[in-house]
Amino acid sequence: MAGHQIFLAAVTVSELRYGALVAGWGEARRNRLDQSIQATTVIPVSDRFLSTLAELRFACREAGHPPHDRAHANDLWIAATALHIGVPLLTADNVFSNTPGLTLHQ
Repeated sequence: MAGHQIFLAAVTVSELRYGALVAGWGEARRNRLDQSIQATTVIPVSDRFLSTLAELRFACREAGHPPHDRAHANDLWIAATALHIGVPLLTADNVFSNTPGLTLHQ
């Protein structure tokens, strides 16, 4: 993504680290992952973000859109992060299609 700033949702960092543990990555490989994470901007959880998250979950519920379901809780956090900072979400996951207010870059 040369020329573009990369942002990560806090929950994405958790997913990446969990995936590394499940995959049995050794310490050196996990350290490289952490270095890559540190080279990005991780969006912190704030009270304002939590309001965005609640509002998006409600909008998805009203629209009958999957991210309001518990099975998509992490997806909801990721979408809310993009909305919160006003950037498009880069994704190949169709669960984000038609998310209220969200702009996708696929």
